[in-house]
Amino acid sequence: MNGTAAPVRRQIQPPPVPPSHFPHNPGSLLSVQDLTLDAISRLLMRASELEEMDPLKRDRILLKRKIALLFYESSTRTRTSFELAAKSLGADTTLVSSLSSSIEKGETLKDTGLTLRALGAEAIILRHNFSGAPWLLEESTHLPVLNAGDGMHEHPTQALLDLRTILQKLRPSAQSVSEDTLAGVTVTIAGDILHSRVARSNMLLLPRLGAEVVVCGPAQLLPEIAISMGPGVRMERDFDAALRNSQVVMMLRIQAERLAGLQLDLEEYKAGYQLTGQRLASLAPAAVVMHPGPIIRGMEITAGVADGHQSAILDQVRNGVAIRMAVVERALQTHGGRG
Repeated sequence: MNGTAAPVRRQIQPPPVPPSHFPHNPGSLLSVQDLTLDAISRLLMRASELEEMDPLKRDRILLKRKIALLFYESSTRTRTSFELAAKSLGADTTLVSSLSSSIEKGETLKDTGLTLRALGAEAIILRHNFSGAPWLLEESTHLPVLNAGDGMHEHPTQALLDLRTILQKLRPSAQSVSEDTLAGVTVTIAGDILHSRVARSNMLLLPRLGAEVVVCGPAQLLPEIAISMGPGVRMERDFDAALRNSQVVMMLRIQAERLAGLQLDLEEYKAGYQLTGQRLASLAPAAVVMHPGPIIRGMEITAGVADGHQSAILDQVRNGVAIRMAVVERALQTHGGRG
């Protein structure tokens, strides 16, 4: 040894990750991750206030404000509840679908959005078959954009109305939400997880409030390599085992329009993953049953369960209008700040 001190190696730190520039407009709701827990609490409380408000007073809140509903995919519950929500606040709405507009002629999403803005639209509610479309539309128009479902990615207002339904059933006295509001609650989401934007938004939202989310389905619809499990989310292949520990069971339909040639034995699927009255009574007799719709009776769920006393499916539908009133109001009355 010559006594020369070894050179000190400086640890190279990675460059800081810049904050996301989305959303451009503070009234937008592109992802459930856009919302802080405080913002979620405010939306839940405002939904209740608007639901209970005198309709003659409520319909002056957004009187004659202009909202465009831009739907590239078919929808019943989401489109109708957004439209009813906006009109309940006094807004004027116009529906633009891919089958009755210049979209059919090949017009881009950007140009459609810019056209709607030029025509006076002050906010756009978008459902699109491509993941990420709401971000592109918001970047192009800088209008408040509400994500009504983008491809297989997210459906934030569905997750919010699902949360409201769960709170009504399991935490009826909760006035706000925190990191432990749903502590001790296990929510099993079963069925076509791979193609479900509803599952993804719930997987992102519910664990933030302390719930454990169990995703359950066959390998074709829940491939281990394709599903990113975040904190508070785990996978279970055995539907019966998942049911035994569940306070909430959310069933999902098989999205045949997205299977793209994937082969699935439907009888085998029903034997392993259909929610029947017998299965529910023996394994989860007190669980809340949910389904975002549309329901395929006799496939993922039997008619008796869908219409049974444990079903909260129509509660979800009703909660959709209240939640979307709060979200639409936020879109046009938020002037600064995140959430």
